[in-house]
Amino acid sequence: MALIFIRTTIIFVVLLLVMRLMGKSQIGEMQPFEFVISLVIAELACIPMADSSIPILYGIIAIVAIFILHQIVWLTELWFKPVKNVVSGKPSVVINKNGIDEFQLKKNNLDVDDLIESMRVAGYFNLDDVYYGLYEANGSFSALAKEETASNSLSLTLIDRGKADKKNLARCGIAGEKLNSILRENDAKLKEVVAMTVNGEGRVYFQKRGEKYKILQVQVNGQW
Repeated sequence: MALIFIRTTIIFVVLLLVMRLMGKSQIGEMQPFEFVISLVIAELACIPMADSSIPILYGIIAIVAIFILHQIVWLTELWFKPVKNVVSGKPSVVINKNGIDEFQLKKNNLDVDDLIESMRVAGYFNLDDVYYGLYEANGSFSALAKEETASNSLSLTLIDRGKADKKNLARCGIAGEKLNSILRENDAKLKEVVAMTVNGEGRVYFQKRGEKYKILQVQVNGQW
C-alpha cells in the first residue's frame, strides 16, 4: 500500500509539472491536439500507478516523451502557419452579415439548434442578435453583438435546414396553412429554408438558402 502511495505521488508531481509547462490550466482552453495529448498522458500515468510490476521510470519517460512531442508540435505551429491550420484547425464563421453560413455549419457537424444553444451560453438568445458568430479552433463560441437588438423572449426553432419541427410549430400556432402562407410569401419551399425561428413576441428569423436572412412579424399563440 505504501509503495502504491509513493508511486502515485511521484506520478502526480510529474503530471502537475508537465501540465503546467504546457501552459494551459483548463481543458476548455486547449487546442484539439493538446486535448488528445492530455488524454494520452492520463492513460500513461494510470499504468505505473496501478501496476507495481512496471518500473515507475517507464511511466515518467513516456509522459516526458509526450511533453517533448507537444513542444515540437507547438514550435512547428509557431513557425509554419499552414501546419497550425492542419493540426489545430481555424475559426469557422457560422453567422455573417447574410445570416447563417450553412456550409460552415455542416463542416462543424452542427445544426441550427446546436448554434442557438451555443449562442444562449454566450448570452445571445436570437439569431439576429449578432453581426458575426464564429466557433474558435478550441470549440468556444465568439460573437460580435448588435447593441440595438433586444428581446424579452427565447426563440423556438421552427425549421432547421429544410426540416420542420412540428412540435414547435404547433406550440406557437404556425403549423399547417399558416406556415405554407409564410413560405409562399417569401417564395420558398420547405427544403430551401436554412433556418426559421420565432420568439414569443412573434419576431421571425427567416433565411432561404442562398439569400440574406429576413426578419418577419407574425401572430403567435401566447408568449414563452
